[in-house]
Amino acid sequence: MRLLQVLQNGDFRLTEKFLDHAIPRYAILSHTWGDESEEVTFDDMVEGSGRDKAGYKKIEFCGQQAAKDGLQYFWVDSCCIKKLDVVELSESLNSMFRWYHGATRCYVYLSDVSSTSSDTGVECDLQPWKSDFRKSKWFTRGWTLQELLAPRVVDFFSLERKRLGNKSSLEQQIREITGIPTLALQGAHLSQFSVNDRLSWIERRQTKLEEDLAYSLLGIFGVNLPLRYGEGRVTAFQRLEREIDKLEKCVQDLRLTDPRDDKRRIEDTKGGLLEGSYRWILENGDFNQWRNNQESQLLWIKGDPGKGKTMLLCGIIDELKKPTVETHLLSFFYCQATDSRINNATAVLRGLLYLLIDQQPSLVSHIRKRHDLAGRSLFEDANAWVALSDIFTSILQDPGLKNTFLIVDALDECTVGLPKLLDFITEKSSASPHVKWLVSSRNWPPIEEQLDKARNKVKLRLELNAESVSAAVTNYIQQKVHHLVQEKKYDNKTRDAVLDHLLSNANNTFLWVALVCQNLRNIPRGRVRARLSSFPSGLDSLYERMMTQISESEDSELCKKILASVAIVYEPITLTELTSLVEMLDDISDDIESLQEIIGLCGSFLTVRNSTIYFVHQSAKDYLLAKASAKIFPFGMGEAHHEIFSRSLEAMSRTLRRDIYDLGSLGYPIESVKQPDPDPLTASRYSCVYWVDHLCDWNSDRDADQKAELLEGGEVDVFLKEKYLYWLEALSLCRSMPKGVLAIGKLEAFIRGRSDASALLELVYDARRFIMYHKQAIATSPLQAYSSALIFSPTSSLIRHNFRGEEPQWVTIKPKKVVAEKWSACLQTLEGHSRGVMSVAFSHDSSRLASASYDNT
Repeated sequence: MRLLQVLQNGDFRLTEKFLDHAIPRYAILSHTWGDESEEVTFDDMVEGSGRDKAGYKKIEFCGQQAAKDGLQYFWVDSCCIKKLDVVELSESLNSMFRWYHGATRCYVYLSDVSSTSSDTGVECDLQPWKSDFRKSKWFTRGWTLQELLAPRVVDFFSLERKRLGNKSSLEQQIREITGIPTLALQGAHLSQFSVNDRLSWIERRQTKLEEDLAYSLLGIFGVNLPLRYGEGRVTAFQRLEREIDKLEKCVQDLRLTDPRDDKRRIEDTKGGLLEGSYRWILENGDFNQWRNNQESQLLWIKGDPGKGKTMLLCGIIDELKKPTVETHLLSFFYCQATDSRINNATAVLRGLLYLLIDQQPSLVSHIRKRHDLAGRSLFEDANAWVALSDIFTSILQDPGLKNTFLIVDALDECTVGLPKLLDFITEKSSASPHVKWLVSSRNWPPIEEQLDKARNKVKLRLELNAESVSAAVTNYIQQKVHHLVQEKKYDNKTRDAVLDHLLSNANNTFLWVALVCQNLRNIPRGRVRARLSSFPSGLDSLYERMMTQISESEDSELCKKILASVAIVYEPITLTELTSLVEMLDDISDDIESLQEIIGLCGSFLTVRNSTIYFVHQSAKDYLLAKASAKIFPFGMGEAHHEIFSRSLEAMSRTLRRDIYDLGSLGYPIESVKQPDPDPLTASRYSCVYWVDHLCDWNSDRDADQKAELLEGGEVDVFLKEKYLYWLEALSLCRSMPKGVLAIGKLEAFIRGRSDASALLELVYDARRFIMYHKQAIATSPLQAYSSALIFSPTSSLIRHNFRGEEPQWVTIKPKKVVAEKWSACLQTLEGHSRGVMSVAFSHDSSRLASASYDNT
C-alpha cells in the first residue's frame, strides 16, 4: 500500500509501497468521482501536476484534515493506485476493504451536500442539510458501501469541508437511508449476516462499470477474485457466488470449535470472571515487558493446579480485546484434556486459524489453496498437522498480517501431539517480530525443557508472584463470601467464620475456594460454622474429603459409576448420553432435572453446562485417576471401558434404523439436514463415534483370548451384520464420517492376528473397504448407504450380501459391467491435483508416494 505524506510545508508527496505490518497510521478518503478527466491520477502525483484539476481540492481537503487529526499520511483511491498496471489494480481492489478497515479515520466528502454553518468546530445543525444528506449520490454508489462499513471511524463533511457528524451520531439517518442493520454500522463482523442480507445492501446502488457491482462486494464477503472487465454483471456475480460458497465451506470445515464459545463456557463454569482476580497482571513487570517490548516474543505463565491460570488468561484476553490506537489481531485457544476435540496439537492450530481468519478474512487464501483440492480431509486426515503447520507458517510470513497476539491456555492439557506443538511455538515465536505468543501450563519439566529453547522469552511463575496472587485470591474470597451471605442469609458470626477459614486455608488457590464455597451452598446455615473444619487446606486433601463423603452416601455406587464413566470418555458427554452408558440411570433417562440432581451428588467433582457434563477442573480428574482409581474402578479401568462399549452397542442396536430422520429422498443432502425434535440420536451420538475406542481400551486390561464379543456370533459380529449400514447413516447425520473411517480401521487392526476371530476379521475387512469406497457419497447424502453404496459394491461383498434387502427395488438393471466380483487391489484413490499427473514415484521403502502435475504441485 502506498500513501500520500503530508510535508512540513503543507504539500503532499507519494510514498513508496509499505508492507502491511509496517503501514503507519493514516486517514482515508471516501468520495464520489466526477468527470474522470478532472480526477488527479497516479501519474499526476508522480509528475507533480494536476493541481488545476477539480479533484485536487478533495485531496487537499483530506491532507489538511488528516494533519488536523494528527496524522501524517492519507490515502485517496484516484491517485494512490497505478491503474494502468493491471496486476496492481486487481490487488488494490481486492485489498480495498482491508485498507479502509485499517484506516485511523475515514473522511466522506459529500460534494452534493452544502452547509452554511459557521466554522465553530461544533457539528452542524442537522436541519439545513438533512434533505440533501438523504439524497446524496454517495449513498447510491457501489464502492461506497464498503467505505461505510469497513472503517471504525467515519466522518462526514459537506461541500464546504464542514463536519456534519460521524457514523455513530448519524446512525439513525444512515440506517434509514441504506437499510443496513445497526449492528453492521457499529462494526459487527459481517459474517454474522447472511449472504442474502449482505447482497440486499447493494440492490439500490450502481457502478460505472457493471462488473464493479460484484467486485465492490469482495471485502463485504471476505473473498478474492481476479478482475475480468468485460465479462458482464451476470458472470461476475456467478463467480462471486462460487467464491462465497467455497469460502463458507472452507471455514465450516476448519471450525472444530469456536474458542470464543469455549471462553464463555469456561468463565460461566467457574462462576464468572472477576476483574479483581486478574487486574494485578496488568501492572506486572514481566507481563508488560512481553506486551510492550519488541524483543520479547513469548510469555510463559506457569503455576500449580488451581492457581487461576485459565481465568488469568481470560482477563488478559479481555484486556487485549479493548480498542487501541494500533490495530491488532487476537487469537486464542483453551486446551482441555477431558475433551478429545480440543486436547490435541492439530485442534490448537485449527482454533487459532479460525479466529485469525474471522478477523482478517484475506488470510483464508493460505488455506483455500489446499482446501479447494483436499476438502475437509485437509484438517482431519493423518497429515493434518503437517498441512496446518505449513499453512500457519505461511500466514505468519504474510506481509499483510497485522500485529498479532496468539494465546494458548493449558499446554499441559494438550494430551496428543504436545511435543510438536511446543516445537512449533518455540520456533515460530522467534520468527515473526510482529507476532507475540502467550502460553500457560503447570510447572512441568518437559514443557520447560522445550520452551527454554525459545529466544526472546519471558517466564512468569505464579508462585514467585505470591503477594499479587494472594491479593487476587483474597478479593475472590470476599466476592464469594458476599454471594453466600446474600444467598444463604448468613449472620455476621457465620460470615466472619467462613471468611476467616477461607483466608486461612486457601493457600493462594482459586479452585480450592470455589470448591469449598460450592459445598457450603448445600449446608444449612445453622450448621456451617460446625462444618467448616471438615474442609481441609490443599486440593488433594479437599478431593479426598469429597471422595469420602461420596463413599459414605446412600448413592455411593451410582456416583462412583458416573465418575468412572465421565473420567474415561473421550469428550464431554451430555446428560442423556450418560444414561445410555450407565445402566443404573435407565429408569430416569427422560428426567433431565433428576439427572442434574444426581450429578450434584458427585461431590463437586462435576459440573453441568447446557446439559453437558464437565469436570470442574483437570486436577479433579487427575485425582480420581491417580488416587481414587481403586474406588471408582473396583474391577479395573478396562472393565469400565467394556461396560461403555457393551452399553454403546446396546444403545445403537436399540436405536439405529434406516432413515432415522425420515428424510425420504435417497439424495437428501447433508447440508439441508436439521436435527428433529426430539432427536432419536441424542442418547447414542457419543456411542456411534467412540464404541470402537472403548473396545480397544478394554483390550489393554484383559487377556485377548477371553473376549467372546469378538467371536463369530458375538456382539460385534451381530452388530456389523445387522446394523452396519444404519451406523454409517448415523455417522453421516452426526457429521462424523471421518471418525467412522478411523474407527473401522482401528477395529480391523485390533482383531488382526487373532486365531479365533478369522470370520470376524473377514467381515471387518469388508466393512472397512465398504466405508473407504463409499465414504464421500454417504457423508454427502446419508441415505446413499442404501442405494449407490450397495449397488456399486462388489457382488461378493459381505456387507452387500447382509443388507441385500435394503437395495432399492426399483433398480431392475444392475451395473454388472462396472461392478467386480471382489474389491479391487486399489485401497484408496489419491486426489488433489487439478490437472493431469505427469510423474509418480515411490520411496525406497514404499511408505511414501510423490506425484507431480501440470497444475504446478
